[in-house]
Amino acid sequence: MDEDDNPYETLGVSTTMSTHMLAGAAAGVMEHSVMYPVDCVKTRMQSLVPDPKADYRSVADALNKIVRNEGIRNTVRGFSAMAFGAGPAHALYFACYEKMKLILSDGKQGNHFAHGFAGCTATLLHDAIMNPADVVKQRMQMYGSPYQSTFLCFREILHTEGIKAFYRSYTTQLTMNIPFHSLQFITYEVMQDLLNQQRNYDPTSHIVAGSVAGAVAAGVTMPLDVCKTLLNTQEHCARTHLTYISGMSSAFRTIYEFCGVAGFFRGLSARVIYQMPSTAISWSVYEFFKYAIHKKRQQVPDDVYIGPTVHIATATAR
Repeated sequence: MDEDDNPYETLGVSTTMSTHMLAGAAAGVMEHSVMYPVDCVKTRMQSLVPDPKADYRSVADALNKIVRNEGIRNTVRGFSAMAFGAGPAHALYFACYEKMKLILSDGKQGNHFAHGFAGCTATLLHDAIMNPADVVKQRMQMYGSPYQSTFLCFREILHTEGIKAFYRSYTTQLTMNIPFHSLQFITYEVMQDLLNQQRNYDPTSHIVAGSVAGAVAAGVTMPLDVCKTLLNTQEHCARTHLTYISGMSSAFRTIYEFCGVAGFFRGLSARVIYQMPSTAISWSVYEFFKYAIHKKRQQVPDDVYIGPTVHIATATAR
């Protein structure tokens, strides 16, 4: 099929950067908002030595115990930090991805190297904004967190640990997110080859492919996500006789010391359960808003849908 006969993946060429940023911001906020309670569970399940009252057997068990013993509000502690960071982080991510992809591929489709490199570049911007938000969010999510509000948590970290505390996990997060997004994209394309070879607009195939891609990427990069949580929360300091754990190698050694190899996969089920729907939500919302905004500006006929050019972006892991 000629490129002109299949307009499905040509939207990115004609849409503006503001369209990508607005759609990306909406996708980021919606993705994290819907899945936030599961993200809270993931953070707690990654604890090295959990409090007996916060030692959960499964995601369902964790949600049940948190709601029953702490109240439903504790499942969304730190939400404002996420909301504050996710909007601009995803706006820059999608805008940068679309721009870099267009430059590197020269407007042509099927250049996977261009897509992968553009995704890596976009990740640098996304994580630069999202990393401080993750630090505050995850400290608020931990069981028995002493912080009364997001602002007080931010102020306390800044006062006692300095600005560097917000970027201790930055290199680890990049080490995780760059292969995460690359693997996610590759898996998505493989699934599309199986389910939607013509690359027509098919919501079912996109959602299924995105979910599988999110699950595969989440599983493979799980050890790095545990390290990121450890660097953000610093929950182990009193037990390791170190002022702070800083750097990926120190995080790996600490996790192995306390939990062995199994420690690198604590909270795996929660992360996979989080990533599968969040990937689908992120894609669906982004494409919907991108299409709606573009249609309004360009007056695209109702029977023409020009589909996705960005297949997924998560930050949570989050």
